[in-house]
Amino acid sequence: MSKICQVTGRKPTFGNSISHSHRVTKRRWNPNIQRQRFWVPNEKRWVTLTVSTKGIKTINKNGIETVLADMRRRGEKV
Repeated sequence: MSKICQVTGRKPTFGNSISHSHRVTKRRWNPNIQRQRFWVPNEKRWVTLTVSTKGIKTINKNGIETVLADMRRRGEKV
């Protein structure tokens, strides 16, 4: 599963892990990605999205229909 949020577009960020002796190794920070089903009343169907927890909060605040309209405007297939 790719670590990209379909709503917010969040993806992993990269940086360095620095030890006590100041050795530097590469590491990455993954967003908290969840597979979540949402009921869309207009279409009378379930939609499964790969969203971050920030994306879930956005859907709760704005509503699933508004978020789906924005995603379709961007050209994402839902």
